[in-house]
Amino acid sequence: MADDSSAQSQTIWPLAKFYFQVDGLGGGVGNYFNEVTGLDTETQVIEYRHGNSTNFSTIKMPGLQKVGNVTLKKGIFVKDNKFWTWYNTIKMNTIKRTTVVIKLFDESGKPTMTWTLNNAWPTKITGTDLKSDGNEAVIETLELAYETLTIANG
Repeated sequence: MADDSSAQSQTIWPLAKFYFQVDGLGGGVGNYFNEVTGLDTETQVIEYRHGNSTNFSTIKMPGLQKVGNVTLKKGIFVKDNKFWTWYNTIKMNTIKRTTVVIKLFDESGKPTMTWTLNNAWPTKITGTDLKSDGNEAVIETLELAYETLTIANG
């Protein structure tokens, strides 16, 4: 079937996952990430049985919502220590928290999905492994804890 640019032909294909941007971690060359993982949320399950229930089993009800940590991977650039500087400010709940926005773009460069991480802070930074016979780019991993996740379209 030929692509006639109709509304149906623009909505039947899933989005590509390689065109994204991470904002809120400060400007500069260090915000070009090559991988973002962990954009998940779950609702804890509460099992409950009322004392005078005739059913000899529990019912399941939704409880508190919980979010995981988001992991960001990026190449290390010369004199780019801003994540380590941010991480070193952690002192007994006095960390500088920030709002991180992850945008997924369509082929024309317009944002199609946006994930907003509220009150994010670095919980773990993993430096690269070093190999004398390797020729890969140097990759740094930043893990962010956050409080709430908001997802928006368009």
